[in-house]
Amino acid sequence: MSAAIRRGMTPLFSGLSHPNVSTKLLTKFPRNFSTNISTKPRDFTPRHSPSLMVSRAYGMRPPPPSTEAPSTTVYTGPSQPKPYHINHPMPRRRRDLPAMPRRWPFILAFTLVGLAGWGIFLTFVTNQEKISSSVLKSIMRSVRHDEKLREVLGEAIRPQPEWWLNGDPRIKGTISTMQGKVDVSLRIKGSKGAGTLYFTSIRREKGLPFTILRFKVIADDGQVVEIESEGL
Repeated sequence: MSAAIRRGMTPLFSGLSHPNVSTKLLTKFPRNFSTNISTKPRDFTPRHSPSLMVSRAYGMRPPPPSTEAPSTTVYTGPSQPKPYHINHPMPRRRRDLPAMPRRWPFILAFTLVGLAGWGIFLTFVTNQEKISSSVLKSIMRSVRHDEKLREVLGEAIRPQPEWWLNGDPRIKGTISTMQGKVDVSLRIKGSKGAGTLYFTSIRREKGLPFTILRFKVIADDGQVVEIESEGL
């Protein structure tokens, strides 16, 4: 038994041996109290695994000296990336960016098509307004009843239709009764031939009737027929 345990248990056992001590105190301790106390000295030194001890021992030792001479690498250009482990693939070489497709030809073509479509639509609308005007109807009435023009173009004189206007005639010029100016020309045809009709009329002052300045038909064979009319 160790010295510390002997010193702590000496008063206890000495008290028990006294004759005046009550026997009830003996019940507080087990009968095998003395046998449960280990008399072997304990080892309080830390225990380590063999691997840790080996690693610590290796870490304390200096590395063995190298037998190879240090190599020197001289770079003449920028450094290139390299694989950082054996399974890592080599980096791909940088290639030039693909050429971007030019969009301005498509935009230009789309703009031209849009402008052409708008021009055709505007021409069709203004042409329909001229056809439905009372001025053109009065002009065609005078043309159909002119005897000289019948001899040149024949019967059934009418405006010449155009295929790109869906069978309607093409009326060139302006018809503006509010401004007092009418200047139109159109193709007409009859049973004998065809020609071009020219009509020009102005109103010199507001409230006055229109004055006809030009009203004639030039046939395709070169004949010129003056149309007689009293006015619009």
